[in-house]
Amino acid sequence: MIKLYTDAAVNQRTCQAAIGILIIQNGHQIQLSQKIQPMNNHEAEFTAAIIGFQKLIDLKADPTGFVFYYTDSKIVIDSLNKAYAKHFENQTEQLLTLQQHFSTVINTWIPDSQNHGAHYLATQALHAK
Repeated sequence: MIKLYTDAAVNQRTCQAAIGILIIQNGHQIQLSQKIQPMNNHEAEFTAAIIGFQKLIDLKADPTGFVFYYTDSKIVIDSLNKAYAKHFENQTEQLLTLQQHFSTVINTWIPDSQNHGAHYLATQALHAK
């Protein structure tokens, strides 16, 4: 079983963006944080999810295991669950393709208060010099 948490942070004034990814597998944590190109918050949330799933594939995570994906982005979860997004078609399609590497993926929206790990990583990267 793998738990994947993602979040994005965007400076609304400058549009600088960063992402945080927390992977929990077999009691071990992998934390990733990085700045990304300037974009709006929705785009950054999709980017965090895409990079998170790509990282699972790169780490050769068990494709037959369960992946529990958590984010506080309603648009990402709604788009995945409907397999449709009016303004984020490409990102949704890319995410769904990445998720097909795993036999079972459970996409779950969580409130900000339950996404502290990924949120901290994203804000840390956003404010890094």
